[in-house]
Amino acid sequence: MKAVVISAPGAPEVLQVQERPTPTPAPHQVLVKVHAAGINRPDVAQRKGHYPPPAGAPADIPGLEIAGVIEACGANVERWQKGEAVCALLPGGGYAEYVVVDARHCLPLPQGWSFEEAASLPETVFTVWHNVFQRGQLKAGENFLVHGGSSGIGITAIQLAKALGARVFATAGSAEKCRACEELGAERCINYKAEDFEEALKPEGVDVILDMVGGDYIPKNLNLLHPDGRLVFINAMQGAKGEFNVMQVMQKRLTLTGSTLRPRDADFKAALAAEIEQHVWPLLEAQKFKPVLSHTFLLKEAAQAHTLMESSAHIGKIVLLVD
Repeated sequence: MKAVVISAPGAPEVLQVQERPTPTPAPHQVLVKVHAAGINRPDVAQRKGHYPPPAGAPADIPGLEIAGVIEACGANVERWQKGEAVCALLPGGGYAEYVVVDARHCLPLPQGWSFEEAASLPETVFTVWHNVFQRGQLKAGENFLVHGGSSGIGITAIQLAKALGARVFATAGSAEKCRACEELGAERCINYKAEDFEEALKPEGVDVILDMVGGDYIPKNLNLLHPDGRLVFINAMQGAKGEFNVMQVMQKRLTLTGSTLRPRDADFKAALAAEIEQHVWPLLEAQKFKPVLSHTFLLKEAAQAHTLMESSAHIGKIVLLVD
């Protein structure tokens, strides 16, 4: 099979298409013929040598989410059959014509969605559901703020929070990106290059914040949170260290938490997939959540796709067309 391989740690040009053996599914796995693969920032970090894959994942083939058709099932797989269309969360290996995946980490292709649209779902939906709704405990009627609102995570968080009854706010880096966030359901999106988001949202206050920025956003986030508010970290693109007032955390009874999804064990991801199918998939079927694709690239154009990802010039998801 053809696969995009990280030939050495470095710039996007190190991504090269090579021939690799087609994997064979273990008893608990399915083999999927990949039609499309989503691109995410952890793929960029892995390409640079900063984010090694967990044990059992391909060491040099990135890709955390795919959509395609089941080609073969392991001996212990009961739910799926050859020929069924699925999307799936992976620990790696998605930039390839075929991939094996734990059968429990597959979800049916949403009705009416294309393969490239469905490939944009798993990594962001799994991340948002766990961090915003499980860890952050966001409830209907609460105020929710997501930084990086026009990113793959951001567009997912905005739409799910809105669909489930929260008031949604966002930050983004241009007027165009802010318009896109508001069209998706954000009540207001603050252009952080033109306005201080803390000052802009101070009259409202926030109950839950999803932060992928870190750095000097940390004290601003804490200032915005209502009593019993929750701050959830999923990245720290501007720095993992930040100063804050512990007394403020105590007096407002704030919760600071965060997570990384990729290293979690297979049973955790299986339970998360089941909950997402129960709570999120009906929203997709009801068209309360729509895919937002920025660009699609061919498998051989993975380097260009990574260049775009690193530029942050896109709105929504970037997807590789594999088939």
